[in-house]
Amino acid sequence: MNTSLRATGQLVQYLMQRIAFLMVLTLGLGLSAYAVAAALGVVPWLVMPLQFGDTAPIEAGMAVQLGITALAFCLMFFLPANSRMMALETSHRRFHMGMRDVARAYSAAHRADREGVFTMPSEFDSVRERIAFLRDHPDLGDLEPSVLEVAAQMSHVSQELAQVYSDRNVARARDFLIARQQEVEDFNIRLEEAKRVANEMHSWHTRLSLEEDVAESQLARLCEVLETILPELTHAPDPAPAHAHAEAQDVSTPLVLRNHAHGSGWVGGPAHAGAGIEDQRIVAMVSRRAAE
Repeated sequence: MNTSLRATGQLVQYLMQRIAFLMVLTLGLGLSAYAVAAALGVVPWLVMPLQFGDTAPIEAGMAVQLGITALAFCLMFFLPANSRMMALETSHRRFHMGMRDVARAYSAAHRADREGVFTMPSEFDSVRERIAFLRDHPDLGDLEPSVLEVAAQMSHVSQELAQVYSDRNVARARDFLIARQQEVEDFNIRLEEAKRVANEMHSWHTRLSLEEDVAESQLARLCEVLETILPELTHAPDPAPAHAHAEAQDVSTPLVLRNHAHGSGWVGGPAHAGAGIEDQRIVAMVSRRAAE
């Protein structure tokens, strides 16, 4: 029951504070606007005869109106401070340590730790330095000191992790990976060039092998044709004696050597001389064809 009454009182206080805030703001702006309009002659001034004792009544309406207007206008300058106080009271009443706030503060502290902002070696000084940094952070001004303390302690525990994955180390790792990626791309370019040269040489070798096979087949065919033709030329019928027939079959032996082996080619007179000349022509023609 006490809890319910306390909650009801807090709600009434909250509503009355907002109503008073609006009334002061409306009164200040309304009286200021009315005073300006009266000074311009648009609306009349306040009429209020005022008398002290036996003195004659005096017209004090304008003075009273200006005084109330000045008071309301001055009260308007207290509204921002009152607004901050009400927001602070509301945050205290509704405060609970949320993991989202702790995570936000820890993220800011860990980011600063990775950048090398904190340099204190001892644990106490390190936590105090981190709390001071979080308190002065522009994005964490609405967090409670207990939240900042928890975030600072968490940041101190993960200090080694922040040093390992500092911005400098991460930048070096990125540069190293970029360099390796460039090396891989250059190697792939050279590999493609080597593949192109290898394919070209393979195609060239295949073409040369095919041309060599064609040339060898043509040479073999030519040899078969010559083997068919040469016996007809070298084994023609000859009415000469047996030793002359043997000399005609030996086409590889020159006529001069055969004459030297059998003596002078002019033996037997002019008839033998004419036969020697004719044999020499035939043997020379056969030798030339065989050489071709």
